[in-house]
Amino acid sequence: MIRKPITIGISNGLEARPIALLVQVASQYASNIYLESQEKKVNAKSIMGMMSLGLDAGESVTVSVEGEDEVEAMKSIEEYLSNK
Repeated sequence: MIRKPITIGISNGLEARPIALLVQVASQYASNIYLESQEKKVNAKSIMGMMSLGLDAGESVTVSVEGEDEVEAMKSIEEYLSNK
């Protein structure tokens, strides 16, 4: 398992369209991918779960990835969230 704090670099934060794109990125991987903010932990492959986080640009979130392709999955999620 890999856990890493990531700061949201998407200018409008995680609203509907960026969340849909994040779910698409996460769904490419077999690994379990979760985002944690404050006391909420949600599946990154769930649009409704991700919407419940309400993350804005500049906020920090902890991403945890576990599975056979966890290294690649973490790299893609980090690149997307940090807007690199």
